[in-house]
Amino acid sequence: MSGANGSSTWRNWAGNITARPAREVSPASAAELAEAVRRAAEDGLTVKAVGTGHSFTAAAATDGVLIRPDLLTGIREIDRAAMTVTVEAGTPLKRLNAALAREGLSLTNMGDIMEQTVAGATSTGTHGTGRDSASIAAQIKRLELVTADGSLLACSEKENPEVFAAARIGLGALGVVTAITFAVEPVFLLTAREEPMPFDKVTGEFDALFAENEHFEFYWFPHTGNCNTKRNNRSAGPVAPPGKLSGWIEDEFMSNGLFQVVCSLGRAVPATIPSIAKVSSRALSARTYTDLPYKVFTSPRRVRFVEMEYALPREAVVGALREVKALVERSPLRISFPVEVRTAPADDIALSTASGRETAYIAVHMYKGTPYQAYFTAVERIMTAHAGRPHWGKVHTRDAAYFAEVYPRFAEFTALRDRLDPERRFGNAHLRRVLGE
Repeated sequence: MSGANGSSTWRNWAGNITARPAREVSPASAAELAEAVRRAAEDGLTVKAVGTGHSFTAAAATDGVLIRPDLLTGIREIDRAAMTVTVEAGTPLKRLNAALAREGLSLTNMGDIMEQTVAGATSTGTHGTGRDSASIAAQIKRLELVTADGSLLACSEKENPEVFAAARIGLGALGVVTAITFAVEPVFLLTAREEPMPFDKVTGEFDALFAENEHFEFYWFPHTGNCNTKRNNRSAGPVAPPGKLSGWIEDEFMSNGLFQVVCSLGRAVPATIPSIAKVSSRALSARTYTDLPYKVFTSPRRVRFVEMEYALPREAVVGALREVKALVERSPLRISFPVEVRTAPADDIALSTASGRETAYIAVHMYKGTPYQAYFTAVERIMTAHAGRPHWGKVHTRDAAYFAEVYPRFAEFTALRDRLDPERRFGNAHLRRVLGE
């Protein structure tokens, strides 16, 4: 097992979180990981596993032992009778998606980024949008984790079901995940229809747009009355990806290249943002394309940002979004990033943002390096008035007292944590804030 002593600094993707661990370990098996946990306990050190650092919170930061996932990767087993795939925890989603596609299989739903590890994505409740299908964690059938005493614990609906109810979105607080079994299905095609639409029309027809599409989402461009809608529905094909040139213009030039320039200009000269937003939001054109699910659900994100996202009861989302629009219009804020709205059905995971309620999400972003506190604080005030639940991997200021109010099963989770990790081997300052002492 490679173990590096000394402290190189760990940084997350957005660069807003850094940590200096006492040592780093890259276990190549569950047994090596368990040994690393036992050694940390002997040395009186805490343990945190990191993924690819795509969270904007300090959930994975530690001054103790940092577990890197790079060697815990690969597909362990595909079970075609049960229609499941079991993968090592450090496997990046993009490798899982590509491997499943080669086998003629697919996850049912996924988020819009696939750089994350499967354990990092599920532990923080990463989700896409869906009328009937929800977060990646809700597709988990079985989970394996190393607990604080160095033992390997497996859980599913049948074995250790009370752990399964919580550990699918475990925030790294219950143990270190070593392997995950996901439900899969035969690969299918999705047709995406992207279409600009006025803000008043999208919000006025939101319920119908949600009901008529398997996966509906939209983006509103602050300082404008313009939105871009995206409807993904299963189709018989044939495969018809975006044309090479138009695909490059939309996905690379507009979404990454030009957007990077616009954001840099906006950071240097905030006054230019509203006029740029009006032009760029009008430059979008409608397009339809059909491809494998992971090519339609996900897109590269090379412009670095910080993000806050809140989950609201679905019936509250349109009113809350209108409040955000009014807030931007009456404030001196200059926002270059679109605001994203997605949905999820209720699920049965204790700390899922969609736990026990039909959910819609509002996500706000700011370009990396621009002061985001004023905007995020004002938006957060609107979201908490609607009993919003912040995404576990994104910026927020909530604490355990707040979560105890908005999650009916919060005490169930903390009681399980007391049982599995009484000494807080997997604790850190962030978990103290969001889960309590």
